[in-house]
Amino acid sequence: MNNKIKKAYKLMEKCRVCPRKCGVNRLKGQIGFCKAGLLPMVSSFHAHFGEEPPISGRNGSGTIFFTHCSLRCVFCQNHPISQSGQGREISIEELAGMMLDLQDQRCHNINFVTPAHYMPQILEAVFLAAEKGLKLPLVYNCGGYESLEALEILDGVIDIYMPDMKYSDNMSAKKYSNAPDYFEINKIAVREMHRQAGDLKIERGIARKGILIRHLVLPENLAGSQKIFEFIANELSPDTYVNIMAQYYPCHVGNGLKPFPTEIDRRITTGEYMEAIRLARDAGLKNGFRQVMSTIKRRRIPEWTDNLKEL
Repeated sequence: MNNKIKKAYKLMEKCRVCPRKCGVNRLKGQIGFCKAGLLPMVSSFHAHFGEEPPISGRNGSGTIFFTHCSLRCVFCQNHPISQSGQGREISIEELAGMMLDLQDQRCHNINFVTPAHYMPQILEAVFLAAEKGLKLPLVYNCGGYESLEALEILDGVIDIYMPDMKYSDNMSAKKYSNAPDYFEINKIAVREMHRQAGDLKIERGIARKGILIRHLVLPENLAGSQKIFEFIANELSPDTYVNIMAQYYPCHVGNGLKPFPTEIDRRITTGEYMEAIRLARDAGLKNGFRQVMSTIKRRRIPEWTDNLKEL
């Protein structure tokens, strides 16, 4: 583990922790595109009951929400955390203590939310926490815009990968997330995650290891859902678990785009969501989660069913 930590921190010297490869020296506190420096910043940590059923279980997922992000999604629902810097700087020891606290709360896992830009610090904290008795599965809950070099260091450390696959259309990725190479980077990253962890393994209703991919349906099919589902089924596995999310709504903040882009200035329709479900089924995907229809109509926090095949 010590060798992995050294390799991880080396990535920060001329920063290439994420695909932006800013080249700033974060070891000296310089700030890159993600706005993160040397020490990790955390917005909150707690048992979270709103994740997918095998992640939250009965006792909750032990989530740690990290401040800042390497993406600039104009519709980010956590904008105060990801782009406005809501949170506080903490030590590596304090981060390790949060993990142990969540384990003491009987959470099913430790869920690192938006972790990529703090990967070295997280790795060091995991090492410290493991020395003090941390035994829970580790969840890497990320935007899918990840560095292959960084992911390779995590091989054997992370139990469950939960990446987004946001776009198959790089024009949309550039316009709405300032990531013109998103799909190429995303495919490489997700392949590596699947290589490391494999298909999701669930024991007694709780995820233990594997990959669970999230896809947020956008208005007018701007995410390019069909290509994403076909990539997952054909190049990963048709047994891959996918969460097809319907909770998009237009947050009128982010990346200086005001007014909000007209084409995404509305919620998705039920028809658009059901078309995405059909595309997933037609691609051959059978495992995962879709939103209960009544919750789409009520626009409430999603409730999930684990059947993708029946419309």
